[in-house]
Amino acid sequence: MTTTLHERTVLPPDDRSELTRLARDLTATTHGARARLVGPDGSEIALPEELHSVLRDVVEALSQGLAISIAPHNTMLTTQEAADLLGISRPTLVRLLTEDKIPYSMRGRHRRVMLNDLLGYKERSRKERGAVLDTMAAEGEESGLYDVPLSTDDPGENG
Repeated sequence: MTTTLHERTVLPPDDRSELTRLARDLTATTHGARARLVGPDGSEIALPEELHSVLRDVVEALSQGLAISIAPHNTMLTTQEAADLLGISRPTLVRLLTEDKIPYSMRGRHRRVMLNDLLGYKERSRKERGAVLDTMAAEGEESGLYDVPLSTDDPGENG
């Protein structure tokens, strides 16, 4: 089954005051208490903590004016949707696909990317960038880049 992100995107309302109050109330809820969903007819269903946490995150983001997209990990994305999700251009994404950095499949003449594969690439890239930054910081420290020479003109030394 193929779905697209734009079918599951919720934009924040123009007046976010009610969401702001709800976000504040959800954040202040007593920890350990079980969240419940109350239907229009008054029926109640206990919510697992994972679902309550997701709903809290959704309300928080919408109250800050951010749009929310919800999609199962097996969602197939177009190259434009995938590029938008990564915050890169479509040609850059296509280059990543052709370099086998991100798996994809062909639907006719069009490339499609699984959301799960895209999220995996995003996480791998984040970890690789972190490792490179750690290495650069360690090399800079070893070479004395962070050493601050003491100045003889420092008024603090002579008092």
